[in-house]
Amino acid sequence: MRRTVASAVGIAGVVAGTLGSAGPVQAAQPRPAPVACPASVGDKATCYTGKDGNGAYYAIAIPKKWNGSLVVHSHGGPDLGDGSDPERSVGDLDRWSVMVSEGYAWAGSSYRRGGYGTRMAAADTENLRRLFVADFGTPERTYVHGQSWGGNVAAKVVETYGGKHGPYDGALLTSGVLGGGSRGYDYRVDLRVVYQYYCRNLPRPDEPQYPLWQGLRPGSTLTTAGLRARLQECTGYASAPGERTASQQRNLDDILAVTRLPERTLESHLRFSVFTFRDIVHSRLGDRNPFGNQGVWYSGSHDDTALNAGVERFSADPDARRDLSYDSDLTGRVSIPVLTMHAIDDPTAFVEHESAYRATVDGAHRGKNVVQTFTEESEHSELSNAEYADSIAALDSWARTGNKPTPRSIASACATFDRVYRTGCFYDPAFHPRPYASHVRPRPGGLTWPAMTSAQERAWSRIDGVGIAP
Repeated sequence: MRRTVASAVGIAGVVAGTLGSAGPVQAAQPRPAPVACPASVGDKATCYTGKDGNGAYYAIAIPKKWNGSLVVHSHGGPDLGDGSDPERSVGDLDRWSVMVSEGYAWAGSSYRRGGYGTRMAAADTENLRRLFVADFGTPERTYVHGQSWGGNVAAKVVETYGGKHGPYDGALLTSGVLGGGSRGYDYRVDLRVVYQYYCRNLPRPDEPQYPLWQGLRPGSTLTTAGLRARLQECTGYASAPGERTASQQRNLDDILAVTRLPERTLESHLRFSVFTFRDIVHSRLGDRNPFGNQGVWYSGSHDDTALNAGVERFSADPDARRDLSYDSDLTGRVSIPVLTMHAIDDPTAFVEHESAYRATVDGAHRGKNVVQTFTEESEHSELSNAEYADSIAALDSWARTGNKPTPRSIASACATFDRVYRTGCFYDPAFHPRPYASHVRPRPGGLTWPAMTSAQERAWSRIDGVGIAP
């Protein structure tokens, strides 16, 4: 056994011996406070909440029948509030209480602030692991789990803190946004410009104009309700097909066909391309543009020639693109077991993100450390609890024994967990996603992976102020 569970709690010396590039845990931060567990956890565990020295709220659960191992969770989003949301980590504990039911201690950070910042979120995740060690002892094994954008965060944790002899024994990435920031949002760039070409209401002609790469002008007071109203006005997306005007139906058909987005998540993708883009551009990159669509040919509409002649075009500022890439792109330098699970019909983080990740780790010659699984589900964050339990068990066995699982062996083992959870097993062991560029129109030079090599990361890290500030 590589590590043992310590019985001492609250000793600063435990932290002092594990400090690395994330910076120290602040010694003066309060101890975790016992609280009532979420209903899905119930009396199976003792739960704690607190706020770390950087201002990030967190939640912790330790099963009464603890197996000695810890799952550190990286949540998705990003949320866009100014500060840390104390409810986010508690809500995620409630959602992934299956980990606690399986005997794992669980710790999730709400991150120190809202808004984009993958390295910041990774540092807050690692900070929480150290805090756990200081108060509850060193686990036998430690795994990082990331969901959605949290998959990008957890993958960054793996590359930044997960060396072969580091504190993490494996990673579980579920429904992950694994294409990174410099390419992973190109389809939302396309949505932003295609939507405006057809709808002309974001901004309206009589409103202050701004380049669409901003997402939304910094001083705008537009709300999510206002955005929904404009989307409805243009496309009738919230109405039954028979209640839409001919113009609304044609706009909706063209937008969906060109962007290759599912109708049921059109609104959520548009929200991201408006509000989260504003956060990235204005709040994180100082009003510099990291996005571009020059050289992209849009197709699938009723008049592609007119669309391509009229759609707004722009090029990324090289330094802004570098900073977004440094913050969120992945190098593929994976030294510990990584298991992924992704719904084939994920409407939010398309399954082709897994192709981008496979190409990234293969490009870094680390493919042997990654196993990818796929399920015949159509959800993003609500996959089967039996599959989550199966996945963490497969990862734990791989880390403990060194015996690498296969998609087929993981699928076969799921029935054992489904007898407990009764949520179904939907694996397709034979599935392989198409290349990322088959779903997201590549920009010139955007076909090779990794999007950021290890050499680029090292070179960029020497530039003062590179990336996105915490």
